Amino acid sequence: MSETLTSPSRKASGTLVVNRVLVSIHAVAIIGQPVFAGGYLGGAYDMLSLHRLGADAVSFVAYAQLFAALALWLVRGPRWLFWVSLLLAAGETAQYFAGLAGALDLHIPLGVALVTGMVLTTVAVWRPQTWRASR
Repeated sequence: MSETLTSPSRKASGTLVVNRVLVSIHAVAIIGQPVFAGGYLGGAYDMLSLHRLGADAVSFVAYAQLFAALALWLVRGPRWLFWVSLLLAAGETAQYFAGLAGALDLHIPLGVALVTGMVLTTVAVWRPQTWRASR
């Protein structure tokens, strides 16, 4: 049975803060990607190198977020953030390789979906919520 906890344990509370920070950094990084790509398409060809560096940063933060979400789950935090983070990390990995391959027919719509998913995740992780024991 799952019981509702009105205040999370100290470990879970600290882990939640780490997750909120990582999710926020991830959101800022991924929102910057279309800005860099748009600059490149607008004729500022130096923006492509920023887009490439941004892709590396987004990937790094995605994997950090995934491990932090796993840590949150293990201290009896919500499970959903792990599964969403796993889905985003997998999508961003596909996005990265589609960009390297020049497959814009996949790269652009997948990017729109990933930015949307990340913004929704950021809103959800910052909402006050009741905690449920997962074991």
